[in-house]
Amino acid sequence: MRKHLFLFLVLSIPLLASGQDNTPKYSNEFLSIGVGARGLAMSGSQTAHVGDITSAYWNPAGLTAMTGDFQVSLMHAEYFAGIAKYDYAGFGIRVDSLSTFAASVIRFGVDDIPDTRFLYDANGAINYDRIRFFSAADYAFLLSYARRIPQWNNLQLGANVKVIHRIAGDFASAWGFGIDLGAQYKTGGWQFGVMLQDITGTFNAWSHNAELVTSIYTQTGNEIPQNSVEITLPKMILGVARNFDLSNFSLLVSADFITTFDGKRNTLIKSDPISIDPALGVEVGYKQTAFLRLGVGDYQQIKDFDGSTYASYQPNFGVGARLNNVQIDYALTDIGNQAESLYSHVFSISIRFDKK
Repeated sequence: MRKHLFLFLVLSIPLLASGQDNTPKYSNEFLSIGVGARGLAMSGSQTAHVGDITSAYWNPAGLTAMTGDFQVSLMHAEYFAGIAKYDYAGFGIRVDSLSTFAASVIRFGVDDIPDTRFLYDANGAINYDRIRFFSAADYAFLLSYARRIPQWNNLQLGANVKVIHRIAGDFASAWGFGIDLGAQYKTGGWQFGVMLQDITGTFNAWSHNAELVTSIYTQTGNEIPQNSVEITLPKMILGVARNFDLSNFSLLVSADFITTFDGKRNTLIKSDPISIDPALGVEVGYKQTAFLRLGVGDYQQIKDFDGSTYASYQPNFGVGARLNNVQIDYALTDIGNQAESLYSHVFSISIRFDKK
C-alpha cells in the first residue's frame, strides 16, 4: 500500500502537466524563494527532514513532527539592496497526537514606487509634488493539515490549500487558488520526502484597470493589457536526508531534486519536457543548541558576452541557536552568481508553546 501511494504521487505530476504547453514557465515565482533562515541556509533542501512550523511551506507532511502544542515563526529578508521586502509568518497547532494544523502568510513586495503620470501640471511644468507612490506585492495564504499514519510505519502525509493575491498598485490585481500535497517516510537514520506543488495547477485570474494607462500606452505604442488567467504548472520535489549521531555533535546531510515538466530549463539536468535542479544542504549541530549550516543549489550555465559559457551556482551559509523553547536562525544567501553576488541577510525566529 505504501509503495502504491508513493508511486501515485510521483506519476501524477506529469499527467497533470500535460496539455498545458501554452502556460508560462515561470509563474508565482515568489513562492520558490523559501521561508525560514534554516531552510534558506541549506539551499532549500528540506523536503525529507523538515519538522517544524515552516513545514507548511517546504512539505506539509513534516508538521506532524512539530514539537510543542503551538509554534509560531516569523522571518524578514530584504533583496536587491533593500528595494524588495520579503516577510513570512506561520502559526501551527497540534490537533492531537497524530495530526497538526497550520496557517501561514507570505509577502514579497516593492513599496513606494513612483507614479509619474501626473508629473507635469496643467501648464506643462514639472511639479515633483504631483508624484504619487504605489506598491507591487505578492501575497500567499496557506492553510495546512498533516497527519501521521502509524499503521504504515512512520508515514506522514500533508496538504496545503493556498490562496494567492497579487497587486500592482491600482493598475492590476489577481486572485489565485492552488493545492499542494506532501509525504515523508522515515526508517532508521534515513528520511525520504516528496512534495507536489500546485498539483491541480494554480490559477491566477488577472484583472486590469486599463483605463488608467490607456492614453500613455497608446502614446508609447505599448499593448493595452487585457484580463487573463495565468496557470502555475505542477512541480515535484523529491528529497532524501541522513542523520548521523556523533556524541555531542550531530550531522544532517540532505538533498532535494526539484523536477519540472514544462520543457527544458537552465538547470543541471535538462531535457524536454523534464528538468531537474538539485539542491544540497548540510547542518552540523552541537548538543542541539548551536548549528552551522551550508547549502548549494541553483546550478546554471551562463552565456557571456563573448559567446563563451560558464557554470554558476548559489552558495548559502547560516547559523542557528536554540534556547529552551526559542530558536533564532540567520542565513546569508547569494541570489546572484559568484562574480556579481548580491548577498541577502535573512533572520527568522521560532517559538514553541505548550498548553501547560
